[in-house]
Amino acid sequence: MKTNPNFLPITATEMKSRGWEELDILFISGDAYVDHPAFGIPLLARMLEQEGFRVGIIPQPDWKDPDAFKVMGRPRLFAAVSTGAMDSMVNHYTAAKKVRNNDAYTPGGRAGARPNRGLIAYTAALKNAFPGIFVVIGGIEASLRSLAHYDYWDKRVRRSILVDSKADLLVYGMGEHPLLEFAGRARSGEPLPAINDIRGTAIITKKPPKESVLLPSFEEVENDKDAYNRAFRLTVEGTARGLSLVQEHGSRRVMVNPQATPLSEKEMDALYDLPFQKLPHPSYKEPIPAYEQIRFSITSHRGCFGGCAFCAIASHQGKTIQSRSEGSIVREIAKLTRHPEFRGTVTDVGGPTANMYGLSCTGNKFSKGCDKSSCLFPTPCSNLKASGGKGAALLKKIRRIAGVKHVFVASGVRYDLLEKQPEYLNELLSHHVGGLLKVAPETLSAEVARVMRKPGPDCFDRFLKLFREKSRKLNLRQAVVPYLISGHPGCTLSHMVDTAIFLKRNNLRVEQVQEFTPTPGTLATCIYYTGKDPFSGEKVHVPTSDLEKRLQKSLLLWHVPENRADIRKALKLCGRESDTEVVLGKDPKGRKGIKRKS
Repeated sequence: MKTNPNFLPITATEMKSRGWEELDILFISGDAYVDHPAFGIPLLARMLEQEGFRVGIIPQPDWKDPDAFKVMGRPRLFAAVSTGAMDSMVNHYTAAKKVRNNDAYTPGGRAGARPNRGLIAYTAALKNAFPGIFVVIGGIEASLRSLAHYDYWDKRVRRSILVDSKADLLVYGMGEHPLLEFAGRARSGEPLPAINDIRGTAIITKKPPKESVLLPSFEEVENDKDAYNRAFRLTVEGTARGLSLVQEHGSRRVMVNPQATPLSEKEMDALYDLPFQKLPHPSYKEPIPAYEQIRFSITSHRGCFGGCAFCAIASHQGKTIQSRSEGSIVREIAKLTRHPEFRGTVTDVGGPTANMYGLSCTGNKFSKGCDKSSCLFPTPCSNLKASGGKGAALLKKIRRIAGVKHVFVASGVRYDLLEKQPEYLNELLSHHVGGLLKVAPETLSAEVARVMRKPGPDCFDRFLKLFREKSRKLNLRQAVVPYLISGHPGCTLSHMVDTAIFLKRNNLRVEQVQEFTPTPGTLATCIYYTGKDPFSGEKVHVPTSDLEKRLQKSLLLWHVPENRADIRKALKLCGRESDTEVVLGKDPKGRKGIKRKS
């Protein structure tokens, strides 16, 4: 295989072509190597390369073969492991726990290139290949499993992934600040086990600091759901106060240090100015679906302050919006126009929530221990600077870049924010919607929205009317595509009937339904496991039976003929038979619906 000096090395040949006899830091990734800032491992590796570290990546090694981890030898400092952009169990299994037959982060989209519980498997393989090696784990799988957590696939509470993997250090969150500090102190000769005070990391410790929050132990939360709820509540409160969290696992203590500080605009710009090739490694012969989706997209910011109960973004990226400068984004797009495959269309400009670009807190509470998990729920915070002026100005500037013909915003938008952003809304609808605007009300029931920490149906109704009115004035044929979740804690069949009626009355059709999956670390998963809200103690209905989940999904897809029998069954079970004609209309040709084959 020919070497390419523009990519980070993945083989001994590529490493030696740089004149290196060994690496300082070896990255193990559950994703294929795409040299693009949207992929976490290449982003961190490029950052460390810029700081003078000799860095290599082994993407998707065979975890059953120790030799697969030895291709570039033992690193001088440490190995860093991530299962990739997704938790490995979410990557492998559907909400119904069926094995997925594809993996968007693998060449050819093939499944099976990474192990279940990848951090455990990769760490074990590394320690087998290099006895005594210091292993740092990170990525979203580490972030959400840093403490004892309910695991949907095992149907039980599991220990901290730091304990289960036998890794030496856990980096949670996006990782730039803690990993760079750790690498710098390691290079200076500080003993690695003694580096235990870095923000954004978790360790096994004997002596936690005096000012820390002692959570119920693993043994307590494993056997007592009330203790699990208490641990979740204390975790949220302690994190907001900037304190370390300590949880005993038998004779060991897992300590999670306070969150890393957010990146400044200057630091964000520096990351995206790194020499990314914006291409998969040349050794790959098959397309990588995730790359095909994001290759011409632009990340304008990170973080989200929405605080949705089911979402892990704030836990991983933080709730502080960390935005790049206009100049940095314009430079990236100008460079993108020279990409060999670029044809003039920027497919997305955004982040977790597109219209949060440039937003901040007037009270600066993001970095000073604000105890609000959401800046929007139950009502928008008075300290939130919600103007969309910066976002609108950015889109205008991008349209003027030579070589750019079309610019779309494909990231989701918060429609409750758009009410306060007339300039951004006008810019968005006038120029940047490719016919369909994706929004995520997730539910159209006021009661369920309260559990989800989302705005209620009245807010969505106002937005829908505003969207249609403005699109008519602009003489543009545009439609809203709502994203909705079925089976979420708090949602009953009757709530879903209300949602189906709302959809039908507003002539909305859902293309896909996201079935709720209890992922580690979220509020919704805590409620799913315990049946209670950990803050109020209120009991919450949790859909658990396969029948109820199927019927909820069928109600959201009210327009699909094959679902008519299921919808009738759902209406009967919740005593809403009087709404049959409202939901289904008159049966075609007088028939009483289409029966599902058993």
